Formats: sequence, structure tokens, C-alpha cells
Amino acid sequence: MHTVGVPSEDETAAMREAMPFAGLLGVEIVANEPDEVRARLAWDPSRCTTGGALHGGALMGLADTVGGMAAFLNLPAGAVGTTTIESKTNFLRAVREGHVDAVARPLHVGRTVIVVETDLFDDAGRRVAKVTQTQAVLRS
Repeated sequence: MHTVGVPSEDETAAMREAMPFAGLLGVEIVANEPDEVRARLAWDPSRCTTGGALHGGALMGLADTVGGMAAFLNLPAGAVGTTTIESKTNFLRAVREGHVDAVARPLHVGRTVIVVETDLFDDAGRRVAKVTQTQAVLRS
């Protein structure tokens, strides 16, 4: 079974201040390191679509949040930020209860782009989505 860990209140508060939309979604940070960012999103009826399934947009928002954090933590010298320029999501199963764990890892860290792969798992450890995104490196 896949386990992510317990959300960190301090890291969650810092992330929500930097990315208010992630706070609106209810994303909670579990771990925040350059080689791996982990977060959680609880199932809630307000985040669902037909049939009580967690909305794909909520899942993509979770993935974009952790992917952006992973990219930011890997910025090259002289960079000031990052922004998503491409995102590809494969949805594999619905989530109708519990929570979703996200695990983001950089695949490529370059001078102009950073590519991040994010896996989303339900609380039983089953993969629910696979996301690959490209983040542009921003300079002042």
C-alpha cells in the first residue's frame, strides 16, 4: 500500500499563503523537499462531480500545486519563479471517498524548463491519475 504521511500545518499554511487557490481547494502539504513534494486532498462533496466522484479539476489542481512546488524547489541560480506551460493528465480511476495523496518528483531540471511527474493515489494506495507537467523557469 502507498503511504504519504501526515500533513504539516506549518508547511500547509506557508503553501496556502503563496498559492491561495491551493488553500481554496483544501490541499495539505505532507513533505516539501527538492527531490519530492507530497500533499493530500480530502474527498468532499463540494469537490465532486456526477455520482460523487472527485472532480478532475480538483485532482489537476492538486497535481499542479505539488508540481509547481517541486519546480520552485529546483529553480536554477538566478531564477525567480516558475509557471506551468503544459500539463498532461491521465485519469485512471474515480475517488468517491477518503482522500488523494500526491507525490511529485522532478524528471528534468534545466535552465529554461523543469519537467515534473506527479502520481495521485487514493487512500487505499491505488493510482488514480498520472500527471506530467512542464514548468517554465522565470527570470527577473
